[in-house]
Amino acid sequence: MEKKAKSFVIAIDGPAGSGKSTVSKALAKKLGLLYIDTGAMYRALTLKAMRENANMEDEVFLTKLARSTKIDLKEGKKGLIVFLDGEDVTGLIRRPELTNNVKYIARVPGVRREMVKLQRSIGEREGAVLEGRDIGTVVFPDADYKFYLDADAEERANRRHKELAESGEKISLEDIKKGVLIRDKSDMNRSVGALKKAEDAIFINTTKLSIEGVVEKLLSYIKN
Repeated sequence: MEKKAKSFVIAIDGPAGSGKSTVSKALAKKLGLLYIDTGAMYRALTLKAMRENANMEDEVFLTKLARSTKIDLKEGKKGLIVFLDGEDVTGLIRRPELTNNVKYIARVPGVRREMVKLQRSIGEREGAVLEGRDIGTVVFPDADYKFYLDADAEERANRRHKELAESGEKISLEDIKKGVLIRDKSDMNRSVGALKKAEDAIFINTTKLSIEGVVEKLLSYIKN
């Protein structure tokens, strides 16, 4: 990789359970780049909206809130640190009650426009690996490398089931699979930020690959 990391951007898109988050973190670490967790940024804004008792249906207010909020990401000793107006909110943004409200924030076109500006700003400043659903199509259409990760719905459901089981949550595999398919349909049909493979993205089927295997596959393209 001859290009300087400062301006080197890798976009990774794909549906839930495709492994893109874990792969992106590992890839960023290997390349010495910042991992930009776009979902964490929406979570941070959701936290601020909840603190202000905002009406989650008021798109005008939520857009203004996004415009006046400073969200930043920094790599710490134990992983990514998320700052909301200078406050470390890394732990706070993972609370269940917050998770249930993120969808209201993420669906607002004005909010997404502001977040895209912010994501571009951080990526161009640091050089980064970003993952999401519209990174290669909307956020960084000119990324140095674009990848689209996917896996069979059955495998993605199995992965999610394992995650929940390890955290002590009990839910049937069948219910998780139904949820995965519903999520796919919703993500692909969003009016803004829809899940879509960029035309020039490299498709990677992760169904039968380990995380390490996927990372090595991505690196083989980048190094070449």
